[in-house]
Amino acid sequence: MQQIANIFMPLAMGLIMFGIGLELNFKNFRRVFAYPRAIITGLAIQILLLPVIAFLLIYFWPIEPVYKIGIMLLAACPGGTASNLVTKVLKGRVALSVSLTAFNSFIILFTVPLVVQLSFLIFENDALSFSLSFGDTMSDILFTVILPVILGILLNEFFGHKFGGKLHKALQYILPGIMLLAFLVVIFFDESQQNVEYLKHLNLFIPLIILNFTTIIIGYLVSVWFKLKHSSAYTIAIEMGLQNSVLALFIANQVLRDSNISLVPILYSSFSLITTFLGGWLLKNYFGKKKREVIK
Repeated sequence: MQQIANIFMPLAMGLIMFGIGLELNFKNFRRVFAYPRAIITGLAIQILLLPVIAFLLIYFWPIEPVYKIGIMLLAACPGGTASNLVTKVLKGRVALSVSLTAFNSFIILFTVPLVVQLSFLIFENDALSFSLSFGDTMSDILFTVILPVILGILLNEFFGHKFGGKLHKALQYILPGIMLLAFLVVIFFDESQQNVEYLKHLNLFIPLIILNFTTIIIGYLVSVWFKLKHSSAYTIAIEMGLQNSVLALFIANQVLRDSNISLVPILYSSFSLITTFLGGWLLKNYFGKKKREVIK
């Protein structure tokens, strides 16, 4: 059963990103780097502000220190593939979302060990030293995000005239369908999700849900404060809400080897896709209408 999840999930994520790439071109990415305010703001919010928000939320929260470390680990992780899909469905700036995912997935090689080590010192009074393997960390983002997107873009650039509008319309239904199927595979086949008694962990759900909505709202407000476009602001907000739970789970299980820490990303992944989509939809449709498209 676990083997099915291990094979299907990377393929599903890669296929989703390939489909997203089919609707992008290199001009989308040139625009991101020609006007770098959005990507610099997004990275700064994720790397600096998100862990600070998590720390302020959980420092006095009445949960065991090991769970606080798990929440800090989650907050230190980059946005995942799901954030790119949600951004596409909500018609945000997909190139910005993909760029944030890719760049932050490299930066976390340095930031995640630092955040986790500090968390152990603060919450457990225990010194910890570990590092992330460049190969292990980047191979996931390379094969499930970067290469599929590039392949999709190349096909769109050189053969887009043959695809026509029918393929683009079909993708609006196919991509969410694949994401739903992947979600079901995780629930029913991934061993890490099984035997988790969700109702026994309401004390963890509450701070995680607060963290999810708080980071989404603050991500949006800070982006607006820096006078980003409305589409850039809610794209960054989505990236803030959908942390890479799979990466956090891998670090908890394979590096830290602590099942209590791994419980945090498991619980977070059970609701964050739905709540972040809802938050992104509300931000897109009901916030910033008077001041949209202020500056590139």
